[in-house]
Order: sequence, then structure tokens, then C-alpha cells
Amino acid sequence: LGDLPNRNREITAEHISSETTDNYVVEKLLLNLNGVEAVPALFVKPKNVDIELPCILYNHAHGGNYQLGKEELLIGRKSLQTPPYAELLTSLGYAVLCIDTWCFGERQNKTESVTFKEMLWNGQVLWGMMVYDSIKAIDYICSRSEVDAERIATLGLSMGSTMAWWLAALDTRIKVCIDLCCLTDFEALIASDATDLHSVYYYVPSLLKHFSTADINSLIAPRPHLSLAGSQDPLTPVSGLCKIDEIMKDIYSKHNASEAWQLNIYDAGHQETVTMRQDVNDFLKKWL
Repeated sequence: LGDLPNRNREITAEHISSETTDNYVVEKLLLNLNGVEAVPALFVKPKNVDIELPCILYNHAHGGNYQLGKEELLIGRKSLQTPPYAELLTSLGYAVLCIDTWCFGERQNKTESVTFKEMLWNGQVLWGMMVYDSIKAIDYICSRSEVDAERIATLGLSMGSTMAWWLAALDTRIKVCIDLCCLTDFEALIASDATDLHSVYYYVPSLLKHFSTADINSLIAPRPHLSLAGSQDPLTPVSGLCKIDEIMKDIYSKHNASEAWQLNIYDAGHQETVTMRQDVNDFLKKWL
């Protein structure tokens, strides 16, 4: 993942504003996570709740929409069902944090391509810096007095899906992982000549010399992990999904945790379906 900032560097948070909607409270924040550039964030929670809440780090998608970023949490996007996840998750009793990742939302200081190239020259990897920010975002979540730090999950679609399983693999504070439409087997992607369907952020130098997608995801076991995919989605070749599923079933079985791994493939493309949304709802209720 390249040269990363100090894992133990202190983080700070600036409260920008608060707003109470009909359904939840939303805080706008400016987080100092990496020491390079400030990270705008949204923290939402149910209204009038005094108990410690389970919390979800919501990872926004890519989709070529660099303007959207963290606002996806509040307003959704075409590839997601309604209501937006801020409304759904707070109605279920969860707090949620979503940050603008590098090059998105209020962090459109440089293009994704320019950022990737400049980081590469300096020994950094864009995906590594994205993952670093997400790990530090978990540090921030754990610092919130209203959050139950033993009940943290991560969730996302597309790029947000990839972030979910990388983050859960690298940070055991994540108790539940849910990824939608981007559990991509790297070798299957190459075999289907579809590598250009993922943007440049996705590519980590020398990764395939050391790890497969299943290798990374195996680090999540035996923690609960739900993966949802579409059989018509070219970003996640079905042959690769089946390969990962076979390996993960074996790993979770060896942990005596077969129920904690679930891969559901639907007749759909690169989008969340009504049934996927219900799967997310049910899995969170069961495991978080």
C-alpha cells in the first residue's frame, strides 16, 4: 500500500455544523486524519437517543461522480435503492460516519489521475492512502462518546464495497462487513479483459505477487461478512465470485462459523436491488 503516514498519529475533529432533520441528526465535520489534507465528513445518528449506539463506517461509491462523495449517504445515487442509507440506518438505531475520500466531494483538489501519479512518484499508493484514511476514521468513531466501540460495521457499494472488505481485513475493530457489487477476483477480471472497468485507484503495485482477493477476504473470518453481487455485473465476473465463495465457505467452516459468511448473487447488473437492500437490513439486525 505504499508509504503511509504514522498509524499512531493524533487525530483531531472540527465541528462545522449540526442539523436535525425529521429522521436524524447530521453533523458536518472536518477531520485531521492523515496530516496531509483535511477530511470532510458527515456523522449521522438517531434523534433523542441516550444509549451507546452501534456505528457503521459508510464508504461512498465512485461511479465517475467526483462531486458526490460523502453526500451519497444523505441523498443516495441512481445505483442504490431508496431511502438513502442515512435514513435507513438511523431508523434501525445505528450511527453512521462517511468521509470524502481522496479526489471526491470537498477533496477535489486534484484529479484522480494526477493524484495517483504524484503519489506514485513519492512512493505512495492512492488506494493505500484511501485505506489509511478509513482506518483513522475508525479511530475517530471509537472516540465518540455515543458510540459502542465493540459494535462497528462497514458498508458500501462499488468502490465503497472494495473499501469495506479491505478495511475489515486490515482492522479487527470491524465486527461486520457488508460489500455490494465489487467483490472482484483479480485473476477473473484479467481473464475477462475487464481491468479498465475499474478506475486507476483500484490498482496496487505488486499486489498479485502476494495476495488474491480471497486471501484478503480470508482475514475477515470468522467475523460476519455479507457480499452481494449481480450476475450481469462485468466488474465482478461470476467465475471469480464462485471461486471466492468456495474458498470462503471452507475457511468459515474451519472456524465453525459457516453462518457468518454469505454471498448472494442476483440477476442484476452493477446496482443494489430491492432484495439486496433487504439482505443488508437482515444481516445488520442479525449480527450487529
